[in-house]
Amino acid sequence: MPKSSVPFEHSPAFRLRRFINWFPMGLTYAFLYMGRYNLTVAKNALGELMTKEQFGIIFGAGTIIYAISFLINGPLTDRIGGKRAILASAIGAAAMNVLMGVLTYFLLLEKLTINTALIFSVIYSANMYFQSFGAVAIVKVNASWFHVRERGTFGGIFGVLISLGLYFAFDWGYAIVQATKAQVDTHLNFVQILLRRTLGMEGSAIDQTWWVFFIPAAILAAFFLLELFLLRDRPSQAGFKDFDTADASSGEEDKPFHLGEILKRILTDKVIITIASIEFCTGVLRNGIMHWYPIFAKEYLRLPSEHFLRENWGLILMLAGVCGGLLAGILSDKVFGSRRGPVAALLYGLMLSLTIVMGFVLDVNPFVLGTIVGLMSLCVIGTHGMLSGTSTMDFGGRRAAATAVGLIDGCVYLGTGVQSLCLGFLTTQNWNYWPPFLVPFAIFGLVQAIRIWHAYPQARHKKQ
Repeated sequence: MPKSSVPFEHSPAFRLRRFINWFPMGLTYAFLYMGRYNLTVAKNALGELMTKEQFGIIFGAGTIIYAISFLINGPLTDRIGGKRAILASAIGAAAMNVLMGVLTYFLLLEKLTINTALIFSVIYSANMYFQSFGAVAIVKVNASWFHVRERGTFGGIFGVLISLGLYFAFDWGYAIVQATKAQVDTHLNFVQILLRRTLGMEGSAIDQTWWVFFIPAAILAAFFLLELFLLRDRPSQAGFKDFDTADASSGEEDKPFHLGEILKRILTDKVIITIASIEFCTGVLRNGIMHWYPIFAKEYLRLPSEHFLRENWGLILMLAGVCGGLLAGILSDKVFGSRRGPVAALLYGLMLSLTIVMGFVLDVNPFVLGTIVGLMSLCVIGTHGMLSGTSTMDFGGRRAAATAVGLIDGCVYLGTGVQSLCLGFLTTQNWNYWPPFLVPFAIFGLVQAIRIWHAYPQARHKKQ
């Protein structure tokens, strides 16, 4: 088993500059989530103006486009660099959120005479195209700043960022919706009261749900400007020396980028293909829990809007994701010698058990089910951080990191699209179909994770 210690120490100045590099980029990535999953929040606010089947079609179309976009944007990011990619993601997603806000405005004013599902699908798909630059950009940049022995810890941080994004999307989004209602039916905090006054909501005759799109757009535009000045693709661009990160690209630092060679490397790597198959299941499971539980809580459990589980769903996901991400990172680097497969297998084993239990507790108690789905989120976000956030750097290497994460995250969102279309139909028939639909994907993901238990990246060319 490889030793888990880092073979050198970074200077305090380097660590500070690396933090200045990845932290704002990480927040940009988190706010991209807010501008992605606000659709789920808007669906609950719009009620029958956007049915479950329409939501399933819109979200499914967007995620399938997101998955396909990775095949283009992964190699493109390896060529143009992570900074340009994250800037394109932030400003493009901001623009599409503005358009969705405008569409929601006309929808609520009943001034739309066209197919709502169709036009939302087109704009949301465009949003997801720009969103797809985010994950490949963050992995591409950090592949040059983190040694392979440090990446398990970074994978944990990646899981934390995802969790923070879910918190922004669900809880901040929910708070925005509650604050912009014409008739307030719950207690508002200071920030919500300030938002109502700023927007001049007093005396409004209509819910102004469009702000759940406009506010993330404004935040993303602000981070675009921040990243323009702060972000650097490599240490050498920030006044530090580039170093050998000991991943699959070690010894190839000066080799020119050739798309055909990179694609051949990625598509013939059995470990990467296995990880992609696991992450397809992750996409089904993660979004099969995350998006449908709030809808289930409102429609089936009929929990009031101020109920803890509805009002704090994003906080629950954030806490679960932070714990799952950090646990996975520590186990990978400190226990399993920077191997990612054992962590994925352990978390998938727990995921399978919880998915089976979920089928028996739908009608038991809201807090029992909330605990189960929270623990499931811990497992699936921890796995996603390890595989998409870390293994892509390890086995793709710095030269092909974006292409590798493009393939793998593409499979995540292909799975997301599958569950969206299927569960949109199945839950309309009967909510009891929800847990059994998830079980086969948990089984397959566990089997595939066990297959890569001993996988560890090897340099293509050894340093002389």
